[in-house]
Amino acid sequence: MPRLGIDFGTSNSGAAMAVDGKVRLLPLEPGKATLPTAVFLDYDTRETLVGSDAVAAMIDGREGRFMRALKSILGTPLARERRQFLNRRLTLLEIVAEFLTEVRLRSDAATGLTFRSAVAGRPVHFHSSDSGRDAQAAADLDECYRMAGFDDVRFLNEPEAAALAAGRMPGLSLVVDIGGGTSDFTLFEGSDGAGRVLASHGIRLGGTDFDRALSIGRVMPLLGLGGELRNEIGTGRHDVPRAIYHQLASWERIAFLYSPATLRAARKMEKLACDPARLARLVRVLEDETGHDIAFAVEAAKIAANSGAVAGIDLEPAERGLRPGLAPADLVEFCGPLALRIGQALAETLKLAGVAPDAVSRAILVGGSSLLATVDLAVRAELPGAVIERGDVFTAVLSGLALSGDSAGQG
Repeated sequence: MPRLGIDFGTSNSGAAMAVDGKVRLLPLEPGKATLPTAVFLDYDTRETLVGSDAVAAMIDGREGRFMRALKSILGTPLARERRQFLNRRLTLLEIVAEFLTEVRLRSDAATGLTFRSAVAGRPVHFHSSDSGRDAQAAADLDECYRMAGFDDVRFLNEPEAAALAAGRMPGLSLVVDIGGGTSDFTLFEGSDGAGRVLASHGIRLGGTDFDRALSIGRVMPLLGLGGELRNEIGTGRHDVPRAIYHQLASWERIAFLYSPATLRAARKMEKLACDPARLARLVRVLEDETGHDIAFAVEAAKIAANSGAVAGIDLEPAERGLRPGLAPADLVEFCGPLALRIGQALAETLKLAGVAPDAVSRAILVGGSSLLATVDLAVRAELPGAVIERGDVFTAVLSGLALSGDSAGQG
């Protein structure tokens, strides 16, 4: 029996199986090969909703708690903090496990099989600048799979899975996998037989970081970031604290801003603000708990602006009719420095293997954020002689995981 391939991603997840080298992507949602990595704890029905159902519940304004980008909390103290969600006290690891349990059950239903073994994708590094957190994140993810009912889990670096799916064309190829939370690279040498991985590398930077940069640059100033507050005593002024805005711009932290203490602090800032209208928008977002609506609006505008047109960011949750523009030039300004870091990490991958850039014959771009023009330019700048190919952006990793778990093939 094949192992179930599972790509648990920051933004989207999927499951697949392979038999005799043929991959079958499993429909975890009707007619779709992937589902959003999103969870909604419904306070009225006491249900845990996942995927598009979770997103719909959030948009509909149902009473509960919406969470996305939970992969980003692995390895952090936040992952094991027990929090009260209405009548349930849960850790975020337990919530991740509930999501993975639903993936397993839907995979069983789609195939008529009972999966207890899996090949699971993981980034090369969860935390590229902290080895302790990196190791803890790997342990956290393994624990989540065990809690989800998997008895046997083998992990495979995500870009190496994409390399397996890409085939073994002769020459040196580089997989560039830009996901929601990490950027990962695998340099491999193809041949008519089995390929050979020469180096894998990764950094903690992905699509959610692009969203955060755009939100901080174009949205949060409209909610008061960069403004000034009058001193409570005396005539001086001081800057509006930045921490609340960075949390509101970070997918994985938005849900934890909705507390009485945070709302009190925002209302106090509104009273002391030199420009109270902007702080009033922040207060409204916190009162109505619409931070995720704004994050989705920024993400949608990013995708639209990447096509070359000026897009509007729908900030209706903050103020009626508020719709600032996001131009392609804004993507260059705010996302360009992040794309440069991706280019630098790509170069580091080649150095790890002792390979010159001009020796790489092709670069295979996968992952949703690889579609950003700034990322494409960064890759081309580092590999001017390589042929740029786009794999199946959203499912290349998943296909490779399934092939690795093929009981009659790679497994």
